[in-house]
Amino acid sequence: MTTVRRAVLTLPAAPLGPDNPLPALRAPAGAGAHAVDARTLAELPRDMARGLGRAPLRSLLPTPVRDGYGRDRTPADLDTIVVENDRLRVTVLPGLGGRVHSLHHKPTGRELLYRNPVLQPAAFALNGAWFSGGIEWNIGATGHTTLSCSPLHAATVRAPDGGPMLRLWEWERLRDLPFQVDLWLPEGSDFLYVGVRVRNPHERTVPAYWWSNTAVPEERRVLAPADAAWHHGYDRGLNRLPVPLAEDGTDRSYPLNGAHAADYFYDLPDGQRRWIAALDADGHGLVQTSTDALRGRKLFLWGTERGGRRWQEWLTEPGTPGYAEIQAGLARTQLEHLELAGEAEFSWLEAYGPLAADPATALGDDWAAARVDVEHRLEAALPRAAVDAAYTAWREGAADAEPESVLAVGSGWGALEVLRGGHVLPGTPFPESTLGPDQEPWRELLRTGVLPPPAKGAGPGAPLVAAPWRDMLETAPADPSTEYHLGIAQWHAGDRAQAVRSWERGLHRAEVRWPLLYCLAVADREDGHPQRAAERFAEALTDHEDHDGGEPVAAALGREAVEALLATGRPGRARELWARLPGEVRRRGAFRLLEIRILLAEGRTGEARAVFDEGFEVADLREGAEVLGELWAELTDEPLPDAYEFRMRPS
Repeated sequence: MTTVRRAVLTLPAAPLGPDNPLPALRAPAGAGAHAVDARTLAELPRDMARGLGRAPLRSLLPTPVRDGYGRDRTPADLDTIVVENDRLRVTVLPGLGGRVHSLHHKPTGRELLYRNPVLQPAAFALNGAWFSGGIEWNIGATGHTTLSCSPLHAATVRAPDGGPMLRLWEWERLRDLPFQVDLWLPEGSDFLYVGVRVRNPHERTVPAYWWSNTAVPEERRVLAPADAAWHHGYDRGLNRLPVPLAEDGTDRSYPLNGAHAADYFYDLPDGQRRWIAALDADGHGLVQTSTDALRGRKLFLWGTERGGRRWQEWLTEPGTPGYAEIQAGLARTQLEHLELAGEAEFSWLEAYGPLAADPATALGDDWAAARVDVEHRLEAALPRAAVDAAYTAWREGAADAEPESVLAVGSGWGALEVLRGGHVLPGTPFPESTLGPDQEPWRELLRTGVLPPPAKGAGPGAPLVAAPWRDMLETAPADPSTEYHLGIAQWHAGDRAQAVRSWERGLHRAEVRWPLLYCLAVADREDGHPQRAAERFAEALTDHEDHDGGEPVAAALGREAVEALLATGRPGRARELWARLPGEVRRRGAFRLLEIRILLAEGRTGEARAVFDEGFEVADLREGAEVLGELWAELTDEPLPDAYEFRMRPS
């Protein structure tokens, strides 16, 4: 019989730490790594180009940046939910985005996924903290979801066959959409079934994005039913290439044959069954398949060059085998977004399980024969018709079923939106009991038309930016806190001039001024006034010091102020502010990096080199970041040490 139960997993883990207290007014810092240059965009198929240009993020609002983690790991107990039958054991992390940590095939004793032996956050999610391994559910916009390290709601539900099913659900805040992920194991099944639904409860059309990413050991051959793929590296190109062979005869279906990190989005023909597999030298491994709505398939590889190997080590621990990712998404590429009409939904079914192919064929030189062999064996293990039938049974009989036993609780943001909009969402309740301190001021605004100010001397609360909340803020009494939040909502809507006016009005009467000064500094920088921006960042830091706002605020404002002063050629003032920061802050890797930049601006190259030689780690180094190599090159012609080599593209 299938069971669903709570359990605990102990792993060496780096704590997430506090969220960044500053509002995320700018687009994701790593957005450039996923961009496509104008020349390439002009040459793409028209529908693909439209998808690439659809509703890019102007900011990360209303989500916070998550950059409070470090790299010191200690054993930690993680809450898990285990879904198990006599064939598979599935371990899920409800507090970390609903990640499937392990998919263990009991008859063979094989782990089908790459299972990370540590929990090490890194700056790969749209809003920062993310970790590698397992199966992750990405919703929102191009990149890893903002929910990568956040709790989801979880409960048991009746599966289509009457057994227990695990439901995960939350309200995704970038696109303002509720979603659910249902996981179940039919009795005796070798395959995990996953039903996914993304709903648009609004009247307006919204951009939609979904990719299910599965980490697998990189010593595999990756097969998909395609003869071509769209290749995207970190050089802003998107080119259609034949698979599996490159021009030089290299077989692209083996991740370890790639030199540099790259994405290969397979161009699956219309009508073709959707699947992707990763097989070892014996022909054994994992296969993922789905109903046709989940159109795209992708291979991501880190490459064999130093940067890719360093990232692999960075995300886990030295001596750990590397991984690649096989992925499935709504569009052909991760750079595209679809349109989800008002009061409509996207839904589909995925299946994950073991596959045993003939290694002589599946790993042979005849790509067509290899694909046919894998597809025939998949059809024998899990017929396409069975997947379609399971989807129908789930969507018509189980997707709307109400949860029975609550296993974990997510955020209160969905409850707030349901309270405001009166949304009816069968199967995914967001009860008022989940509302917490972050939502309480907004519930008061909804009830009384007045946004309560923060406690005396405290910073502002979490923002909301959707149009209905902006409308309420515009009619609320205009105290400094309300002006601050109104300006953020206006900024998000693209009305930046009005946002600045709101922040300036609030500044005149504010007791705690640093939140408004920070917002005005960002606006100055975005509007091409870097000198004024730098002064306002510095003024915000001084105001924070006067009000003793805590170390997270000091670190966030100090980093912004020092960077802004360096950008305007004022290393002396930058050093003065850097020196005022708490010693614990200055010892962090990000601030050692700032110290190097200050020393270089002062012409003190020997001391800058000494910081490199002493060693430091920037815990929140962004995907695709090249700053370490650039600073090293200013100091010396020597090769960049491996510890600082994170470049993901050819020189």
